[in-house]
Amino acid sequence: MKITAAKVIVCSPGRNFVTVKVTTDEGVYGIGDATLNGREKSVVSYLEDYLLPALIGRDPQRIEDIWQFIYRGAYWRRGPVGMTALAGIDTALWDIKAKLANMPLYQLLGGRSRDRIMAYTHANGKDLPSTLEAVARARDAGYQAIRVQCGIPGVASTYGVAKEGKAYEPADADLPTESVWSTEKYLNFTPKLFKAIRDEFGDDLHLLHDVHHRLTPIEAARLGKELEPYHLFWLEDAVPAENQEGFKLIRQHTTTPIAVGEVFNSIHDCRELIENQLIDYIRTTIVHGGGITHVRRIADLASLYHVRTGFHGATDLSPVCMGAALHFDYWVPNFGVQEHMPHSPLMESVFTRAYEFKDGYFTPGETPGHGVDIDEAEAAKYPYKRACLPVNRLEDGTLWHW
Repeated sequence: MKITAAKVIVCSPGRNFVTVKVTTDEGVYGIGDATLNGREKSVVSYLEDYLLPALIGRDPQRIEDIWQFIYRGAYWRRGPVGMTALAGIDTALWDIKAKLANMPLYQLLGGRSRDRIMAYTHANGKDLPSTLEAVARARDAGYQAIRVQCGIPGVASTYGVAKEGKAYEPADADLPTESVWSTEKYLNFTPKLFKAIRDEFGDDLHLLHDVHHRLTPIEAARLGKELEPYHLFWLEDAVPAENQEGFKLIRQHTTTPIAVGEVFNSIHDCRELIENQLIDYIRTTIVHGGGITHVRRIADLASLYHVRTGFHGATDLSPVCMGAALHFDYWVPNFGVQEHMPHSPLMESVFTRAYEFKDGYFTPGETPGHGVDIDEAEAAKYPYKRACLPVNRLEDGTLWHW
């Protein structure tokens, strides 16, 4: 069997997606997600100019060899562009291999480790009353795990909180917008937010919160300590993770579980965090972490140190990535939780899927492969439209984080 064609499909049914399609001489094809939010065209260029031409004539069943060829064959390894492009190819090859085996992907990985996959959703509001209402809606929809974000009093715009009357969309403009941020106001308000939620809903819900990398280690330690009475499922992305040593300071001061990794690209980004047991959940995604082949190695390492998976699952990842992630979730023994931001009907008009969601839980379906496909004719109706994530400045004008 040989690869005879490989191409990139770019579309924007409400947001930009990059899809890799690999076709064999026997007519079997696979697809993979290669979307890098806000830098999509960079991945497209790398795929079309360098990687896809080198696939033609290769045996698609040699997934490991192709992965090593792409990863080791480039002098400039890792990085978000390279690993996202590699992930798109790798996921497409796993899709082909599972189709050839006539089994769902999770069976090829080793079979399921659970009966269903717990997901968490987002509940956010402009203020405390609207946030409490959002949590109630999520609970009534069957979710047992809920990520809570709230507008901060005295801060005009808060990343992670939807604009009035609109669905939450982080990439909000053609070029990056700038907002003002106050760490002090955030730190003073957030413990009050979670006290109000526990007072209203009790202790049964799993509550999560995303800091979006905006604190220093000692600030994150303070927040984690003050949130301990409210028993968070996790505190996510408390600090920028380039300095893995910073997590030691957080760990010394709080028992609030720590999650990180949605912006990681390789096992080297999280190796020290895992080996030193400085985190509790690793969130590296299949699409940004080099595909199933590489993320499986991350999960195996994590399992040795009591670290569980918690895949990023926002709508900047296409249904293709969600399908692959759910098969991985079904199999991986050290599963924690799966993020779920529902794709819009417009997005799902372009992608067909076998996975199912009900009452806060997913199942990946029994279709051979990862169970997701793309309607190329429908995708062509929605051309690429540049969209960028916002950036933040402190109140004195210092550039801070997104």
